[in-house]
Amino acid sequence: MRWENLTGLRDEPVDHGRAGDAALFGADAVVSRTVDTPEFAGVTFHEIRARSIVNRVPGASRMPFEWTVNPYRGCTHACVYCFARNTHSYLDLDTGLGFDSQIVVKVNAPELLRRHLASRSWRGEHIAMGTNVDCYQRAEGRYRLMPGILEALRDYANPFSILTKGTLILRDLPLLRQAAEVTDVGISVSVGFVDQELWRTVEPGTPAPERRLDVVRALTDAGIGCGVLMAPVIPFLGDHPDQLRATVRAIARAGATSVTPLVLHLRPGAREWFMGWLARQHPYLVRRYERLYAEGSYAPKWYQRRVTRQVHELAEEFGIGPSQAAARRRVPEQAAPVGAEPGPTQLSLL
Repeated sequence: MRWENLTGLRDEPVDHGRAGDAALFGADAVVSRTVDTPEFAGVTFHEIRARSIVNRVPGASRMPFEWTVNPYRGCTHACVYCFARNTHSYLDLDTGLGFDSQIVVKVNAPELLRRHLASRSWRGEHIAMGTNVDCYQRAEGRYRLMPGILEALRDYANPFSILTKGTLILRDLPLLRQAAEVTDVGISVSVGFVDQELWRTVEPGTPAPERRLDVVRALTDAGIGCGVLMAPVIPFLGDHPDQLRATVRAIARAGATSVTPLVLHLRPGAREWFMGWLARQHPYLVRRYERLYAEGSYAPKWYQRRVTRQVHELAEEFGIGPSQAAARRRVPEQAAPVGAEPGPTQLSLL
């Protein structure tokens, strides 16, 4: 494991055109622990005292924000498609099972953030959280870093956003409400599908989609608008029209303020792990994926546009989005029937 001389180590995809940063931390600042509880069986926590916590997103990134805070590296959600897997390779940690079970914890994240926000050079710019790994993964229940982070953001009235699959965010609802009184707060919950079988196989460490939608409902009831990032839409496994309809319908019933679809992308590190899983679980799809992602990490534009159009049409039908914000339609309690075994989507050019 390589803790020292980590030039260029960052929590977002690396821009290789930039000069390397100083090492994030030194070997003398690392304490590794295992926890003898069923919840954390097989998990090792590497507690480190980070040298910085606010990261600038590389200019080449597609992210719509410039600054991030990530108190953890690695994630027990164990999503087989997670694009952040490759960041573990910077520490010579395995990007497969190692990413799921070797969790780096920046135990001094709250104090570092407070110091950063107090700096005269800081201009109070938006900070995004949950963009690399989930800040409300199970480790947060043990380390409780987010309350201190939210308190610092609240005290300095610094705008921020959170993306999560974790239900633990509701623990911090009082802090979120306090922050929303003094600054812009954006919350999004990630729910790519409501298919139970698909959830169990591709997101084994996450709360069930229904529980995540309960979070959307609770935040909305508390007066905090919450959108849903419908991500990832997984080709041939989660993109059947009936599946998309069931997911958007459930999102609407939860009271989401918006729904934003995002098709699965497979960056290096994640691609190898996902394709290995696909070969074991759905070998008949391997060649189709190789063709669909032949040009790189992203599905073809025509495919992305098709999924986006379908989801936007469903959102309009169920009354999600700016055009319906003032008068959202009532969604009937009885869900539309969904085929028990949706077949693969047939690819066709639009």
